[in-house]
Amino acid sequence: MLYLLLEALRSWLIDHDLYRWFAVLDQLQFRALAAAGVAFFIVLAFGKPTIAWLVRQKIGDTGATDATALQATANQKANTPTMGGMLIVGAIAGSTILLANVGERYVQLGLIVVLWLALLGGFDDWLKLTAKRRGGGRQGLFAWEKMVFQLGLGLLVGIFLFLRPPSPDTPQDQLRMGLVLNLPGQKTYISSERLRPVVPSEVGGVGASQSPAPSEVPIEAPSALGVRPKSDVQMVVNPAVLFLPPIIFIGVAMLMVAGLSNAVNITDGMDGLAGGISAAVMMGVFVLCLIAGDREAAEYLLVPHLPGTGELAVLAGATAGACLGFLWWNCWPAKVFMGDTGALALGGLVGYIAVAIRQEIVILLMCGVFIAEILSVVIQVGYFKSTGGKRFFKIAPYHHHLQQLGWPEQRVVARMWIVTIILVVVGLASVKIR
Repeated sequence: MLYLLLEALRSWLIDHDLYRWFAVLDQLQFRALAAAGVAFFIVLAFGKPTIAWLVRQKIGDTGATDATALQATANQKANTPTMGGMLIVGAIAGSTILLANVGERYVQLGLIVVLWLALLGGFDDWLKLTAKRRGGGRQGLFAWEKMVFQLGLGLLVGIFLFLRPPSPDTPQDQLRMGLVLNLPGQKTYISSERLRPVVPSEVGGVGASQSPAPSEVPIEAPSALGVRPKSDVQMVVNPAVLFLPPIIFIGVAMLMVAGLSNAVNITDGMDGLAGGISAAVMMGVFVLCLIAGDREAAEYLLVPHLPGTGELAVLAGATAGACLGFLWWNCWPAKVFMGDTGALALGGLVGYIAVAIRQEIVILLMCGVFIAEILSVVIQVGYFKSTGGKRFFKIAPYHHHLQQLGWPEQRVVARMWIVTIILVVVGLASVKIR
């Protein structure tokens, strides 16, 4: 909103020598970092009144669990207010609308993803946590009902990202914007009379002693998911290149949105666990968005450049700030839980941004703890059914398995934070190394 206001008043501000006081809003990095700070303080400011309101509504954890071994721990958390995810979602939406270019379609769809999944999770939380007050009835949404809405949202995301015109300036941009999938270090050669000689990209930077002939220009194709370039560019590719048809690209988007949404939800079982991991992951996503939206940085690092995705850094920054603010209230012992309201929204947003900037593999690496948590549930269920009742883990998801091994809750949470931070660093380093 502030950015659009600056755009509307730019000429007037310049004419009256006032632009210098507001020029900082033209800097994407500043707006993204400011969004993190604004979201953090929104959660801090509205935390107490929101928690008090949830207590008055008796929207608290029931303390019920299917695992007998966890019943004592669950009883300690009984009546702790949940649905605190509305704090996270409200802070994300508020700071993004204030500081992002809300005219950018990537930002608009990101807000839709957050609100869609927050409403889905909020409805599920409300059904579960107010059943006693309502005198019975539905105890939450069925798993298949949630999956329908998650996959439906993923379908819309995939279609939008597939059909959105990239508007590249040159045929080279079509490759740099992630319209092909290529293995790291492989070169794709494109031939066209429209192309001018360029210096080939090298791993670790841009530069070479000689330029290729105009008729055969090597372009480093990024590791990304996408679609075939326009027909006016004749391509001679090596076997490492993989072109994804629409159905597969859209399927990947559906899996990323729905899968990570459920992965974060499953991880949300200890005080500060999902919130802290989400904050760390979003800091990494924040950097990737800035790179994807900046042509020079993307070319230097050999990653897809997609104009407009830089504004997603504001959304990522707002999410990281909101998660850090939520930890103020959610760290052990938690005064409020995020519930499905926050967990579904956070995971879905990570999945959406990963597909939007064509960095699915790197972001999945950063989300390694989330992936391990959901895989532990899949393994436990599959092993239980295939062996007639035996268990692979003491309890799933994995954080409860560690708890049963004697790890205190705070140790499990802190070490999973540490692992995530390391994975984020490795993920960012891999962008340079490759």
